[in-house]
Amino acid sequence: MTDGAPSRPEPGTPEPATWGTYLVTAQTASSRRSTIDIVREALKGGIDVVQLREKSADARTRYERGLEVRALTAEAGVPLIVNDRVDLALALEAEGVHVGQSDLPVGVARDLIGSSAVVGCSVSTVEEARDAEAAGADYLGVGAVYGTESKDVADRKDGIGTERIAAVADAVAIPVIGIGGITATNAGPVVDAGAVGVAVVSEITAADHPIRATRALTSVVDDHRPRNPATPADDGR
Repeated sequence: MTDGAPSRPEPGTPEPATWGTYLVTAQTASSRRSTIDIVREALKGGIDVVQLREKSADARTRYERGLEVRALTAEAGVPLIVNDRVDLALALEAEGVHVGQSDLPVGVARDLIGSSAVVGCSVSTVEEARDAEAAGADYLGVGAVYGTESKDVADRKDGIGTERIAAVADAVAIPVIGIGGITATNAGPVVDAGAVGVAVVSEITAADHPIRATRALTSVVDDHRPRNPATPADDGR
């Protein structure tokens, strides 16, 4: 960034505003299936975006696992986002990277990954949301909405509630995606509060039938999302 203004993605970059359902991978959340199996089934179920997280794996394992995930998402035409690691996102030719409050700053991640990629940022407050938007984030992961059991005990937090989703959505112009403790049962209020979609780990990864779980979540989100007025009622599909 040479002029002090945050860079924005080039035309043709995946559009986070269309991401209704977002899978965050964590093989440790499933004792019966591999991340590859989960991603494959989530794609069949209609997931909109996949984030390669795999926090418990070392860098080499994440890379090798990521290559397999990248092949699946590329074939399906679904964006792949990499958690934390800009170098891994570049190595996998992923569509973007997602950073948290303790990771590289949004602006640094943008400079490294370039304007053709998406940069997302995890926030939990309005102040963090405004700062991330000003730094050039393309979307926000806001949570944990209902709290979460998918992280280590030391990382668990009480839920911020849908009221915070509404406050963040009102404060920024970029898409908000709710995350944390979200299921098909409670996803509706998150979208009603202003989120464009929801991100989940266990709801799909730990499900007995990930395809069905993905479809159920997608159905709820679609039911609660307002129709885009720029989208024709009948697009021929």
